[in-house]
Amino acid sequence: MTVAKTARTEESATPTDIQHAGWRGGSLQRRPGFLIRRLHQIHTALFLQECGEEKITPIMYSVLSALSQTGPVDQTTLAKAVAIDKTNMADILERLRKRGLIRRRTSTKDRRVRLTGLTDEGRALLDRIDDKAERAHQRTLEDLPPSEQAQLVDLMTRLVEAKDSATEPTGDGDADTD
Repeated sequence: MTVAKTARTEESATPTDIQHAGWRGGSLQRRPGFLIRRLHQIHTALFLQECGEEKITPIMYSVLSALSQTGPVDQTTLAKAVAIDKTNMADILERLRKRGLIRRRTSTKDRRVRLTGLTDEGRALLDRIDDKAERAHQRTLEDLPPSEQAQLVDLMTRLVEAKDSATEPTGDGDADTD
């Protein structure tokens, strides 16, 4: 950059520019949000390498896994369990239903509530890909020693638990991982 450009930039800088220059001028690659997003992209790519032949996304796997753990459940409860908004959950459930992996029915206790549960085909899919999905998770962390892998998961858990009640899931549906 030339001296004239540097001088002009410094002269036109506002107090806000100067205050934020350290953050704004710092490396993107050292920002927590950037790193979290980038690691999410890496994990998603690893998941698709492992499980892609089944045409299942990480969020679909999370939904099927949650249903495997809970049994039939309403859409709101399921959306909270996998931390996505109800609108995206409706879209994901429709895609899973069309593939025959889940079934939806009206609750016998409250006719206003629709419950979602796994079909035999959904359970069979989980049986086929559980090891592959676990391998994707292992590959995400494999460059750390086991003690640091556990520490990273513990730290992420603490952050999520601390911030969870203050935020709502966003609607990036298929981008979410389990």
